[in-house]
Amino acid sequence: MGAEFATAALDAGHAVVATGRDTDDVAEAVGESEDLLVAELDVTKPADAESATQAAMDRFGRVDVLVNNAGISYKGFFEEMTIDEIKDQLEVNLFGQMYVTRAVLPVMRDQRSGHVISISSGAGLSGFAFSSAYATSKFGVEGWMDALHDEIEPFGIDTTVVNPGFFRTSLTAERSMPFTDPSIDDYDERRAEQIEWWEEQGGQQPNDPARLAVALVEIASEEAPPRRFVAGADAVELATEKAARLREQANAYPDLSTSMAYDDA
Repeated sequence: MGAEFATAALDAGHAVVATGRDTDDVAEAVGESEDLLVAELDVTKPADAESATQAAMDRFGRVDVLVNNAGISYKGFFEEMTIDEIKDQLEVNLFGQMYVTRAVLPVMRDQRSGHVISISSGAGLSGFAFSSAYATSKFGVEGWMDALHDEIEPFGIDTTVVNPGFFRTSLTAERSMPFTDPSIDDYDERRAEQIEWWEEQGGQQPNDPARLAVALVEIASEEAPPRRFVAGADAVELATEKAARLREQANAYPDLSTSMAYDDA
Protein backbone atom coordinates (compact mmCIF):
# COMPACT_ATOMS: atom_id res chain seq x y z
CA MET A 1 0.00 0.00 0.00
CA GLY A 2 2.84 2.40 0.82
CA ALA A 3 4.37 1.93 -2.62
CA GLU A 4 1.03 2.77 -4.21
CA PHE A 5 0.77 5.93 -2.11
CA ALA A 6 4.21 7.08 -3.19
CA THR A 7 3.59 6.28 -6.85
CA ALA A 8 0.25 8.07 -6.93
CA ALA A 9 1.75 11.18 -5.34
CA LEU A 10 4.63 11.20 -7.82
CA ASP A 11 2.24 10.74 -10.73
CA ALA A 12 0.28 13.75 -9.46
CA GLY A 13 3.44 15.88 -9.61
CA HIS A 14 4.32 15.95 -5.92
CA ALA A 15 7.71 15.51 -4.31
CA VAL A 16 7.82 12.32 -2.23
CA VAL A 17 9.93 10.94 0.59
CA ALA A 18 9.42 7.16 0.55
CA THR A 19 10.67 5.38 3.63
CA GLY A 20 11.25 1.87 4.85
CA ARG A 21 13.60 -0.30 6.84
CA ASP A 22 15.28 -1.55 3.64
CA THR A 23 15.89 1.34 1.25
CA ASP A 24 16.77 -1.04 -1.60
CA ASP A 25 13.32 -2.64 -1.33
CA VAL A 26 11.69 0.79 -1.26
CA ALA A 27 13.61 1.99 -4.31
CA GLU A 28 12.73 -1.15 -6.22
CA ALA A 29 9.05 -0.80 -5.36
CA VAL A 30 8.74 2.90 -6.16
CA GLY A 31 11.20 3.35 -9.02
CA GLU A 32 13.22 6.45 -9.86
CA SER A 33 12.22 10.09 -10.07
CA GLU A 34 13.86 13.48 -9.60
CA ASP A 35 11.08 14.25 -7.14
CA LEU A 36 11.73 11.13 -5.05
CA LEU A 37 13.88 10.72 -1.97
CA VAL A 38 14.23 7.27 -0.42
CA ALA A 39 15.09 7.39 3.27
CA GLU A 40 15.72 4.68 5.84
CA LEU A 41 13.04 4.51 8.53
CA ASP A 42 12.22 1.90 11.14
CA VAL A 43 9.14 3.46 12.72
CA THR A 44 9.93 1.86 16.07
CA LYS A 45 13.11 3.95 16.32
CA PRO A 46 12.54 7.65 17.14
CA ALA A 47 16.06 8.47 15.92
CA ASP A 48 15.15 7.11 12.47
CA ALA A 49 12.06 9.31 12.42
CA GLU A 50 14.18 12.33 13.24
CA SER A 51 16.80 11.56 10.59
CA ALA A 52 14.19 10.86 7.90
CA THR A 53 12.48 14.16 8.68
CA GLN A 54 15.79 15.99 8.48
CA ALA A 55 16.56 14.29 5.17
CA ALA A 56 13.22 15.49 3.83
CA MET A 57 13.95 19.03 4.95
CA ASP A 58 17.47 18.96 3.49
CA ARG A 59 16.12 17.82 0.11
CA PHE A 60 12.80 19.62 -0.21
CA GLY A 61 12.76 22.29 2.50
CA ARG A 62 9.31 21.48 3.87
CA VAL A 63 6.88 18.67 4.73
CA ASP A 64 3.28 19.22 3.69
CA VAL A 65 1.76 15.77 4.13
CA LEU A 66 2.70 12.86 6.37
CA VAL A 67 1.14 9.46 5.70
CA ASN A 68 1.53 7.05 8.62
CA ASN A 69 1.21 3.68 6.94
CA ALA A 70 3.63 1.13 8.46
CA GLY A 71 1.89 -1.75 10.15
CA ILE A 72 1.84 -5.35 11.26
CA SER A 73 -1.06 -7.58 12.28
CA TYR A 74 -0.52 -10.26 14.91
CA LYS A 75 -3.16 -12.95 14.76
CA GLY A 76 -4.15 -14.99 17.77
CA PHE A 77 -6.52 -15.16 20.70
CA PHE A 78 -5.64 -12.65 23.42
CA GLU A 79 -5.19 -15.30 26.11
CA GLU A 80 -2.62 -17.14 24.01
CA MET A 81 -0.61 -14.14 22.87
CA THR A 82 2.61 -13.30 24.67
CA ILE A 83 3.06 -9.91 26.25
CA ASP A 84 6.05 -9.33 23.96
CA GLU A 85 3.88 -9.91 20.90
CA ILE A 86 1.27 -7.46 22.18
CA LYS A 87 3.95 -4.88 22.93
CA ASP A 88 5.44 -5.31 19.45
CA GLN A 89 2.00 -4.87 17.92
CA LEU A 90 1.54 -1.58 19.75
CA GLU A 91 5.13 -0.46 19.11
CA VAL A 92 4.73 -0.72 15.34
CA ASN A 93 1.12 0.31 14.76
CA LEU A 94 0.61 2.93 17.48
CA PHE A 95 3.92 4.17 18.86
CA GLY A 96 5.51 4.02 15.40
CA GLN A 97 2.94 6.50 14.12
CA MET A 98 3.49 8.65 17.20
CA TYR A 99 7.28 8.68 16.78
CA VAL A 100 7.14 9.78 13.15
CA THR A 101 4.41 12.36 13.74
CA ARG A 102 6.30 13.79 16.70
CA ALA A 103 9.37 14.23 14.47
CA VAL A 104 7.39 16.00 11.74
CA LEU A 105 5.16 18.25 13.84
CA PRO A 106 7.83 20.91 14.59
CA VAL A 107 8.28 21.39 10.85
CA MET A 108 4.55 21.72 10.26
CA ARG A 109 4.15 24.10 13.21
CA ASP A 110 6.87 26.36 11.82
CA GLN A 111 5.14 26.28 8.43
CA ARG A 112 1.74 26.86 10.08
CA SER A 113 0.44 24.26 7.65
CA GLY A 114 0.46 20.53 7.12
CA HIS A 115 -1.65 17.40 7.02
CA VAL A 116 -1.18 14.24 9.09
CA ILE A 117 -2.87 11.20 7.54
CA SER A 118 -2.88 8.06 9.69
CA ILE A 119 -3.92 4.68 8.34
CA SER A 120 -6.18 2.96 10.83
CA SER A 121 -8.37 0.00 9.83
CA GLY A 122 -11.85 -1.40 9.93
CA ALA A 123 -10.48 -2.96 13.11
CA GLY A 124 -10.16 0.58 14.47
CA LEU A 125 -13.94 0.84 14.25
CA SER A 126 -14.92 -2.61 15.47
CA GLY A 127 -12.84 -5.31 17.11
CA PHE A 128 -13.13 -8.94 16.10
CA ALA A 129 -11.91 -12.29 17.37
CA PHE A 130 -8.34 -13.43 16.67
CA SER A 131 -7.27 -9.81 16.13
CA SER A 132 -7.60 -8.34 19.61
CA ALA A 133 -4.04 -6.99 19.75
CA TYR A 134 -4.35 -5.53 16.26
CA ALA A 135 -7.67 -3.89 17.13
CA THR A 136 -6.10 -2.48 20.29
CA SER A 137 -3.38 -0.79 18.25
CA LYS A 138 -5.86 0.65 15.76
CA PHE A 139 -8.30 1.83 18.44
CA GLY A 140 -5.29 3.56 19.99
CA VAL A 141 -4.58 5.33 16.70
CA GLU A 142 -8.22 6.45 16.58
CA GLY A 143 -8.21 8.02 20.06
CA TRP A 144 -4.79 9.59 19.65
CA MET A 145 -5.64 11.17 16.30
CA ASP A 146 -9.00 12.40 17.55
CA ALA A 147 -7.33 14.28 20.40
CA LEU A 148 -4.30 15.32 18.34
CA HIS A 149 -6.57 17.13 15.91
CA ASP A 150 -7.68 19.58 18.59
CA GLU A 151 -4.07 20.16 19.67
CA ILE A 152 -2.62 20.98 16.27
CA GLU A 153 -5.51 22.48 14.30
CA PRO A 154 -4.73 25.98 15.70
CA PHE A 155 -1.38 25.75 13.87
CA GLY A 156 -3.10 25.16 10.53
CA ILE A 157 -2.37 21.42 10.57
CA ASP A 158 -5.13 19.06 9.39
CA THR A 159 -5.60 15.43 10.39
CA THR A 160 -7.31 12.53 8.65
CA VAL A 161 -7.87 9.01 9.94
CA VAL A 162 -8.28 6.45 7.16
CA ASN A 163 -10.28 3.28 7.77
CA PRO A 164 -9.51 0.91 4.89
CA GLY A 165 -11.57 -2.19 4.38
CA PHE A 166 -9.98 -5.33 3.02
CA PHE A 167 -7.37 -4.29 0.44
CA ARG A 168 -5.24 -6.60 -1.69
CA THR A 169 -1.88 -5.92 -0.05
CA SER A 170 0.94 -8.00 1.40
CA LEU A 171 -0.52 -7.66 4.93
CA THR A 172 -1.49 -11.33 4.83
CA ALA A 173 2.13 -12.35 4.14
CA GLU A 174 3.88 -14.19 6.96
CA ARG A 175 6.22 -11.33 7.89
CA SER A 176 3.31 -8.88 8.12
CA MET A 177 0.78 -11.20 9.73
CA PRO A 178 2.47 -13.57 12.20
CA PHE A 179 0.40 -16.13 14.08
CA THR A 180 0.97 -16.58 17.79
CA ASP A 181 1.98 -20.05 18.99
CA PRO A 182 -0.96 -22.12 20.29
CA SER A 183 -0.93 -22.76 24.03
CA ILE A 184 -4.50 -23.43 25.22
CA ASP A 185 -6.43 -26.49 24.08
CA ASP A 186 -9.83 -24.84 24.49
CA TYR A 187 -9.07 -22.60 21.50
CA ASP A 188 -7.89 -25.40 19.19
CA GLU A 189 -10.99 -25.73 16.99
CA ARG A 190 -11.62 -22.01 16.52
CA ARG A 191 -7.90 -21.32 16.10
CA ALA A 192 -7.68 -23.81 13.24
CA GLU A 193 -10.70 -22.21 11.55
CA GLN A 194 -9.23 -18.73 11.91
CA ILE A 195 -5.81 -19.69 10.59
CA GLU A 196 -7.34 -21.46 7.59
CA TRP A 197 -9.53 -18.44 6.80
CA TRP A 198 -6.70 -15.90 7.05
CA GLU A 199 -4.31 -18.01 5.01
CA GLU A 200 -6.87 -18.11 2.21
CA GLN A 201 -7.28 -14.33 2.04
CA GLY A 202 -4.07 -13.42 0.23
CA GLY A 203 -4.95 -12.17 -3.25
CA GLN A 204 -8.69 -12.41 -2.56
CA GLN A 205 -9.26 -9.01 -0.94
CA PRO A 206 -11.88 -6.99 -2.88
CA ASN A 207 -10.32 -3.51 -2.77
CA ASP A 208 -7.53 -2.06 -4.95
CA PRO A 209 -4.76 -0.19 -3.04
CA ALA A 210 -3.94 1.86 -6.16
CA ARG A 211 -7.43 3.36 -6.04
CA LEU A 212 -7.03 4.19 -2.36
CA ALA A 213 -3.73 5.89 -3.17
CA VAL A 214 -5.38 8.10 -5.80
CA ALA A 215 -8.18 8.94 -3.35
CA LEU A 216 -5.71 9.98 -0.66
CA VAL A 217 -3.82 12.23 -3.07
CA GLU A 218 -7.14 13.88 -3.88
CA ILE A 219 -8.05 14.26 -0.20
CA ALA A 220 -4.61 15.67 0.66
CA SER A 221 -5.12 18.32 -2.02
CA GLU A 222 -8.39 19.59 -0.54
CA GLU A 223 -8.46 22.90 1.29
CA ALA A 224 -10.56 21.36 4.06
CA PRO A 225 -9.77 17.63 4.13
CA PRO A 226 -12.05 15.26 6.06
CA ARG A 227 -11.12 14.18 9.57
CA ARG A 228 -12.06 10.62 8.61
CA PHE A 229 -12.09 8.74 5.32
CA VAL A 230 -13.74 5.31 5.20
CA ALA A 231 -12.34 3.40 2.22
CA GLY A 232 -14.10 0.48 0.57
CA ALA A 233 -17.73 -0.60 0.46
CA ASP A 234 -16.98 -3.21 3.13
CA ALA A 235 -15.57 -0.54 5.45
CA VAL A 236 -18.55 1.75 4.85
CA GLU A 237 -20.87 -1.11 5.81
CA LEU A 238 -18.82 -1.79 8.95
CA ALA A 239 -18.82 1.88 9.97
CA THR A 240 -22.56 2.14 9.43
CA GLU A 241 -23.18 -0.94 11.56
CA LYS A 242 -20.91 0.40 14.31
CA ALA A 243 -22.70 3.75 14.35
CA ALA A 244 -26.04 1.99 14.67
CA ARG A 245 -24.76 -0.18 17.53
CA LEU A 246 -23.40 2.84 19.38
CA ARG A 247 -26.72 4.66 19.01
CA GLU A 248 -28.61 1.60 20.22
CA GLN A 249 -26.28 1.11 23.20
CA ALA A 250 -26.37 4.80 24.15
CA ASN A 251 -30.17 4.72 24.25
CA ALA A 252 -30.56 1.27 25.84
CA TYR A 253 -30.98 2.53 29.44
CA PRO A 254 -32.11 6.16 29.09
CA ASP A 255 -33.36 6.64 32.64
CA LEU A 256 -30.48 4.81 34.30
CA SER A 257 -27.84 6.36 32.06
CA THR A 258 -29.02 9.89 32.80
CA SER A 259 -29.44 9.39 36.55
CA MET A 260 -25.77 9.86 37.50
CA ALA A 261 -25.78 13.55 38.48
CA TYR A 262 -25.95 14.78 42.07
CA ASP A 263 -29.51 15.57 43.14
CA ASP A 264 -28.67 19.26 43.57
CA ALA A 265 -27.02 19.53 40.14
